[in-house]
Amino acid sequence: MFPWFDIRSINLINFLFVNLIVTVVVLGGLLATIEKHLPTAIRQTFRYGKHALKGTPDRLVSLLEVPKAWFKHFYVFAAIWAVAGFTVMIQTYISGKPAPDYVIAFLDTMATNKRMVRTTPSETMIAMTLITLQCLRRFYETWFVQVFSSKLKINLSAYLVGYIHYFGTIVAILSQAEGFTRTGPVSLPTNGYRFEPTVSLGLAIAVFQYAWYHQYRSNVILANLRKDKSGKVVNQKHSLPTGDYFEVVSSPHMFFEIVMYVVLFAILHRNSSMVYVLLWVLSNQLMNSWLTHQWYEENFPNYPKQRKALIPYVL
Repeated sequence: MFPWFDIRSINLINFLFVNLIVTVVVLGGLLATIEKHLPTAIRQTFRYGKHALKGTPDRLVSLLEVPKAWFKHFYVFAAIWAVAGFTVMIQTYISGKPAPDYVIAFLDTMATNKRMVRTTPSETMIAMTLITLQCLRRFYETWFVQVFSSKLKINLSAYLVGYIHYFGTIVAILSQAEGFTRTGPVSLPTNGYRFEPTVSLGLAIAVFQYAWYHQYRSNVILANLRKDKSGKVVNQKHSLPTGDYFEVVSSPHMFFEIVMYVVLFAILHRNSSMVYVLLWVLSNQLMNSWLTHQWYEENFPNYPKQRKALIPYVL
């Protein structure tokens, strides 16, 4: 219909993440400043879980809510999608040939057909390995460790955002990787792709693994608040967590989520899409941690004053 228009010239991944960032920043800012003047529909849409809206809910918004336990669904997707991306990457780099044409065509559609090579095989392999480990661990946690309340709801939009996040992050990582674009060296080295580990990449792996482990510990601590010593679920109430980084911050699992994405950005800093992924994670975790910290202070009169909302000893 419009021969001059080519959807592949629009970076849909950047577009998705920019929209997520703008939405959470605008709505989060409104909640932080003039929440009491906002319509119930807006407040109910944004708030969920332990800091869900108190009072009479909006009927229409309520129809668009699903159980919070459905969080588990998008980690099934995340695990499958990450493993698929990891598999294609491994096959590409082991074979020494560019990725299959259907993969490159898909990336052209999602991230434009003008993509340039901005990350090395070493950087891509490390980043894809780390994000795949994260997706697999979160799948395990949500299905076999965490205890979701049967009463709590989330808005359908928040549920769908989980799919968008992991879909977009995997696509962003591969979109500007060597072997996954139509631009780059005319011919590959004789021995295929070159892998050049460096001290900085080794440090990035170490920091990511530290954050990965302590996020897991944080989620185990939260889950154990609803279990007895034998591991049996005995309640679904929200209690005050203690231990590990909970001693200095209200939401260490959110803090370490940010740390992991800062590491991914550091590894792939030349990838122009990763800045949008990082800004989305920062804005989303900042707002959720602020709401959680606020809830703890309201519901626990003797809440430890040394605990910050998100960043230990700082924020």
